[in-house]
Amino acid sequence: MIVKTVTGLIATALAVAFFAIPLLKLKDPALIAVVVIGVALMIVDLVQKIRNKDDR
Repeated sequence: MIVKTVTGLIATALAVAFFAIPLLKLKDPALIAVVVIGVALMIVDLVQKIRNKDDR
């Protein structure tokens, strides 16, 4: 469970860093909205996987 949490947090941080570069350069409101929604869904999925009792 600890491994799942740590790897999920690392993946989320890397994805946010990857998406931050175009957001800072382009500053397009539509692009920002899409990325924020995508990151929010990624965080929701991470929380659901961490809370899942099944250890797969």
